Formats: sequence, C-alpha cells, structure tokens
Amino acid sequence: MFRTLYAKLAAVLVVLLTVIGIVYIVLTVYSTRLYLQELTQQFNRTLAADLVAGTTLIQDGHVDHEALQHIFHVYMDINPKIEVYLLDWHGTILTYSAPPGKVKRDRVSLEPLDHLLHNIGPLPIVGDDPRDLNGQKVFSASRIGPKKKPEGYLYVVLRGERFDSVANLLEASYFLRLTTWTALGIMIFGLVAGLVLFNVLTRRLTNLSRTMKAFQQSRLEHIPMSPELDTRSKDEIGQLGTTFKQMARRIVRQMNALKKADALRRELVANVSHDLRTPLASLQGYLETLLIKETTLSKIEQRRYLEIALKDSQQLTHLVEELFELAKLDSHDTQLRLEAFSLVDLIQDILSKLQLKAKQTGITLTSQIPEHLPLIFGDIALIERVLENLIENALRYTTTPGTITISLYQDNQSVMVKVSDTGCGIPAEDLPHIFDRFYQAPSLAYRKQGGAGLGLAIAKRILDLHKSPIHVDSLRNQGTTFSFPLPVSQV
Repeated sequence: MFRTLYAKLAAVLVVLLTVIGIVYIVLTVYSTRLYLQELTQQFNRTLAADLVAGTTLIQDGHVDHEALQHIFHVYMDINPKIEVYLLDWHGTILTYSAPPGKVKRDRVSLEPLDHLLHNIGPLPIVGDDPRDLNGQKVFSASRIGPKKKPEGYLYVVLRGERFDSVANLLEASYFLRLTTWTALGIMIFGLVAGLVLFNVLTRRLTNLSRTMKAFQQSRLEHIPMSPELDTRSKDEIGQLGTTFKQMARRIVRQMNALKKADALRRELVANVSHDLRTPLASLQGYLETLLIKETTLSKIEQRRYLEIALKDSQQLTHLVEELFELAKLDSHDTQLRLEAFSLVDLIQDILSKLQLKAKQTGITLTSQIPEHLPLIFGDIALIERVLENLIENALRYTTTPGTITISLYQDNQSVMVKVSDTGCGIPAEDLPHIFDRFYQAPSLAYRKQGGAGLGLAIAKRILDLHKSPIHVDSLRNQGTTFSFPLPVSQV
C-alpha cells in the first residue's frame, strides 16, 4: 500500500496534519478559556471593593449579617453569575451567598488574594473554589477594615456554578464547533496543497525511477532517452539525474568494452589455436613419417624431414614466446627499467645482428644517423624489441632486391625514429588494423614467411608503456614507414 515515496509522504502528511489539528483544537479551547477568565477578571477586578464601599460587614469581630444579606440579595439579583463569600483575616469562610450544603471548603487560601490585591503576576489569577475541593476560579477580592491589619476579606467568585453550566454548554456548542471546523478546514486545505506539492516534487523522482528501470530492462546496453528526466536543475534531484546519466554512459561504454574484449578473446583463442595447430600438425606428420618409414627413407630424406620438423618446432617456440611476452606487457605489474642510453649504439648492434639474415634474402639494411644525437631515456631492452620487430616485419614483406632504412633525427626534446622499407606496402583499408593481435592483411598473406601477427602488437604495446605514439605511412608497391618519438634524457 505504501510502496511508493508519494504514498509514504501522503501518509506522513495525513498523520502530521491530524496531530496538528488535535493540538490546535486543544490549544484553542484552552487559550479561549484563559482569555475569557482574564477578560472577566479584568472587568470585575474592583467588584468586591465596590460591594463593601461604605458598608461595615465586620465590627469588633462580629459579622453584620443584615448588611451582608442585603449585599447578597441586591447583587445576586443583578448579577446571578457571581458567588459572594465573607472570609476572616485567616481565610476561613464565615458566611456565603451559595445555597446550603453546596460549599465544600472551610477556608480559602489567601495567597492568590494577596497577588491580586498587590498586582503580583499577570491575569488571570485563580483562587480556590469553595464549591469544589480541587477546583479554582477567577475572583475579585477586597479587604474589610484597615489595610495593614484587615478584619477580613470579601471574596467574590466571578464564574459561579450556575455560570459554569451555561458556559460549558456554550463552549461545547459554539467554540468547539468553530474550532473543530476551522481545524478541519485547515487540515483539508493543507492536505490537498501538500499532496499537490508532493506530486510535483516526486514526479521527477518517479521519472528518474522509470528511466532507471528501463535502463535495467535494456540489459544495460543503451541509455533510455527520457525527455521527462530532469538534468538541468541544480537541486539534489537534478544532480541525481545528471549523475545517473553519466553513470549509465560509463556502464554502456564498459559493457561495450567487455563485449569487444570478449570478442577479441574468442578471436585470440581461435587464432592461437589455428597458429598452433598448423605447425603442430606438420611437426607430428613428419615425425610419424620418420617412425613409419625409418627403414625405407634415405639419409637425405630423413635429414630434410628433421629440418622441416625443427623449423615447425622453432615457429611454435617463437609463437609461445610472443604470447608470453604480450601477456606480460598487458599485465599491470610491468615495470619499465628506465635509463639513459645511446640509441645510435643500439641501432648499430641490431643492424649487425640482422645483417646476415637480410643478405640471405637479398635485402640491404642501411641507416641514416646524424652526429651528436643526445642520449635517450627509456627501457633499452624493450626499445630493442620494438626495433627488431619492425625490421623483421619489413624483411618479411620486402621483395628482393629491396632496402630497409633506419633514420634518426632530433625533434625538440625527442628523437624521431623511422623504419622504412621498399616493400609491397599496406592497403589503406588494412592500416587501422595492423596493430591488432593476430591481424594479417589478406592481400599480403601470400608474402607471410612465418609469424603470427603479434610483432606489431608487441611493438605498439611497448611504445604505449613509454607513452610514445607510433605512426605508419604506406603506399602500395612503394613501401611502408613506421615512425615514433623517444624522449631525450635530461640527466
């Protein structure tokens, strides 16, 4: 029943207004009663003094009953709501105007009388009700006799028992009805206004909840574009809507990245399986042939089979090493061993190492290195791996006779490295994918001489760790150039 925020707020509002209404009625009745008492006492404050003016009610300790009865008779006929009591100077009731048997008290506390006569405290000041052992009423009082040593007091209860019965009836019929209807009117108005305001305030939360539910039902694949979703307001709801949209965009990006990663993983597994299966099948086939035809094969044929099996084994070893190397580079635990080193010396060492292989394939390895190049700051072993991969890739796709050139030149605070070849070039449609793992351009597949398409991926990953971008330019049948910057050492 109270599942929605609007319903809960409405229930809280109803309870709150009900409590406020009840408190309002009680406070109104109480304050009205106090106001009437104060008004009555204020208007009749000198009533007792007026009654005893020019009259001696107590003389030599004796009550003048005739004068007192005259006062009772005259003022009870004029104002029947009052009750008159004659007290001695201790507060003991000597006589009264009430019917016999109605008075329950023998004496009245004189402290409220002193407060009234000396103007101590705000009105209304209530005194003991002689007709009720626990009740108190507003009153008027006057001293009888000298001020310093009075012989007694005239104590006038301004709202007597007869007046109370009528007043209670009027209060029950008028004030209570007026207060109740006023409270109900305020409650109804407050409830309607509150429900309308709550609806306006919670509507945006409802729209946000609906949008989030739609996003959940979409399996977090796309952001629901709800025009009712408030993202322009600067309050908490607007900030919540903006935060949700940002979070939803991030989740969608992450979900797409996970899907892409999963697709790459499947493709990786498929490519690894293919690249492992081919040399394994060839290796197994030649070894089985050697075992089966051991006695019929000549020494030359056996050696040729063993050389092919060894080549397949080396290809498997190289592939596994590249996979381990790429996995290590992808891990977050990879730490670069940065140091200052001579890039010129490193390139000379690499060219010396690969020169024999290049000559065997009829390709010329050259370099264009200016003098006085500064030292480079990086991981020398990984940079060597990048250069070897780029040169070996160029050897693989450069036709005979061909040339591979390594060029260096300083550009501000970095040294630019270029590896150029005169090979077949890379088609424009394949350029965006050449750094993908296991990617091999279909139009260049016939030139492939080993390799699994991991060399360029490893080179790019190493340069990413050095925060160095790699760029490629290629034209069909004219050649390809890879270039990247390396930072100059500041040591």
